[in-house]
Amino acid sequence: MACHQRSASLPSIPHSSVSKVEIELQDLKSCISSPSPTMDTVCGGFTRLGDIYNCIEEIMSLPSNQVGFSFPQNKKMVEEELERSLVLIDLCNTMQENLANLKLSTQELQLVVKRGDDTAVQLKVGSFVRLAKQAQKPFKKITSSKATAADCRLVRLLAEAREMSVSLLESTSHLLPKQFTTTKGSKWSLVQKRKVVCEEEQLQALEQSMGGLENGAEFLFRRLIQSRVLLLNILSS
Repeated sequence: MACHQRSASLPSIPHSSVSKVEIELQDLKSCISSPSPTMDTVCGGFTRLGDIYNCIEEIMSLPSNQVGFSFPQNKKMVEEELERSLVLIDLCNTMQENLANLKLSTQELQLVVKRGDDTAVQLKVGSFVRLAKQAQKPFKKITSSKATAADCRLVRLLAEAREMSVSLLESTSHLLPKQFTTTKGSKWSLVQKRKVVCEEEQLQALEQSMGGLENGAEFLFRRLIQSRVLLLNILSS
């Protein structure tokens, strides 16, 4: 399926159906799971996911669906999904912090480039890569908890959105260290003794990318909190 860099807003859909939201999730999954997702793809993914959660909230807010959640079996599944959502919220918060640190690292790198201090440039590049690799660590402890056919459709939708969120955050973590790779096609050129030559314009673009990802992670974080609060209110009503 083609990966469209389109508006993150979903089309207006009948609240009684979740099929279009499911299609949107599949479309986003195809984009993120592509062999070489770009910064723009990942950054746009955060906004798209945030809007997907917004649509799920609108569907869940319908009185008929709230009644369905009150059934004992469905209520138990929702409570389990709420527990799993805490792990996702922690992951998203950690990613925000990592991206903020990487943006700061990029700003510091721009300063040493302006001073023309080659040794400091190499050290700062190494620091950026180490920070970027640290962002991958939380995902090594994550266990997938996918929905089953026995789950009610809305619970399955919540589970699929959660899994997609984890995948997006993990894709972000793998993309970050590649900003200073030395492979063919990298935006950073190499000279003797494996020194990285950084151009100020490239670093400014990298800083903007880090800022865009940070804002995207923050937007998704707010949506996750909002969705969790809505579910808690539905269960307590």
